[in-house]
Amino acid sequence: MKLKVFKLRTTAKLPVRAYPSDAGMDLFYCPDSENNNNFNKKNEIRIGPGSGSLIPTGLKIGVPEGYMLEIKNKSGVATKQRLVVGACVVDSGYDGEIFVNLNNIGTTVKAIAPGQKIAQAVLVPVETCGIEEIKQDNVYGKQTKRASGGFGSTGDF
Repeated sequence: MKLKVFKLRTTAKLPVRAYPSDAGMDLFYCPDSENNNNFNKKNEIRIGPGSGSLIPTGLKIGVPEGYMLEIKNKSGVATKQRLVVGACVVDSGYDGEIFVNLNNIGTTVKAIAPGQKIAQAVLVPVETCGIEEIKQDNVYGKQTKRASGGFGSTGDF
């Protein structure tokens, strides 16, 4: 299978796998200086501590029906730069530019330069289902061993 990718700007970089066996394809920041007020003169985008920004990639990606493109952290960007990806699911019906919801969980302002790796995209199969409302709380048909325990109910981390 091959993904169809359209470059919206000539400076956009196609997604790339560092190694053929990698699950994720690297995504890169591609400025759209007409639509973003966070740029400085070098077209860097700055994200302050505790803040986030939608980072443009300059790409449209044709996600096949029955799949989604999940945008995930790059381990080095997350651990070294403290920049993590927020909710990023690209559905097969989406036909706009791919943006990465990047959040600064660090304590200093982070600058992202054009062409910098910002995240990775993983193509994931999606199983769709219908929804059925039930009138009694018997979702599982019986009491499970776990019951409603959650949020640390099995002990400290």
